[in-house]
Order: sequence, then C-alpha cells, then structure tokens
Amino acid sequence: MRISGFDKMDNDLYGSIGAVASSQVGTLSNQEAAQAAKAGKTEEVSNAQLKSLKRSGAVKCETCASRKYQDGSNEGDVSFKAPGHIDPSASAGRVMAHEQEHVSNAVEKAAEKNAKLMSANVTLKTAICPECGKSYVAGGTTHTMIKYPKDRYGQNKKSADYQATAGANFDAAI
Repeated sequence: MRISGFDKMDNDLYGSIGAVASSQVGTLSNQEAAQAAKAGKTEEVSNAQLKSLKRSGAVKCETCASRKYQDGSNEGDVSFKAPGHIDPSASAGRVMAHEQEHVSNAVEKAAEKNAKLMSANVTLKTAICPECGKSYVAGGTTHTMIKYPKDRYGQNKKSADYQATAGANFDAAI
C-alpha cells in the first residue's frame, strides 16, 4: 500500500516507532504467557495479554471467581437468599430464572386474593468485569402490577400487600 507524501524519511521514522513499540510488548506466545501467569510470573506478561488470557479462561479471573449473588427481597421462597456464586457465562439464565420465581409468586398472590396480575416486567442489569473484561448479568429487578377487585375490601388487600412486598424485588451481585 502506498500513502501519498510518505517518503524515505517518514519510512525510517515510522519504522523505528514500530520497532520500539514491538520491543515493549511481551514476546511470549499465548501458551507461554498462560504458563507464566499460572506460575505467578505476571511481570513477564503484558497487561493486555493477561486480560485476554483471563477472558478466554486460560487463566483464572479472581474477581469472577469470587462474585456472589444474593436476593434482596423479603420473599422467603426464592433462590439466592444466601449468597451464591454464578459463573459469568451462566449468569443470564440463572438470574432470569430467579426473577421468574418472583413473577410466579405474584401470579399465586393474585390468584389467592381474587385479583388479576396486570403486568410483570423483568429487567436484567449487565456489567463488565474490570479484571478480565467479560460481560455478565449483574442482577435483576421484577416489577409487577396487580389489580384488586373493586369491593369494599379491595383497598385493604392492596394496602396489606404493599406492606408485605415494599422493596421486595431488587437483586444484585455483591
């Protein structure tokens, strides 16, 4: 490829910059870099190469390995009441399944109070691991709307449900 205005002096200048840049980057192959990182010799591996190895799973990412999820609601019959680990590659499915437990509880609650579930919205929040750069689902929220019958007890049922479920559907990675 020819770039106009690129003469011999520019070629020498850009050639020397490339040589300096390549000499500063580690010359280890990915396999050698993985072995060095596993042995704790991370000074021999460039930061970019180390992050790439962690993202691919060749080297363990400590942040992803120690990430725990816990339910923040007051519903006792859902998963993750105690902190638990989820692999980043499985986080979307596991968090969505957990949020669907909240939706199921709302359906049951509406049925037993002769009410109607009008809507249920599940929102998943994503994040990027600062150590390895993998994206993962960091938590989720479920918002439900229940319509109570228009009798003289409907408003009381609504008030009682609000007291029992206020702030009940917020989950996050801890």
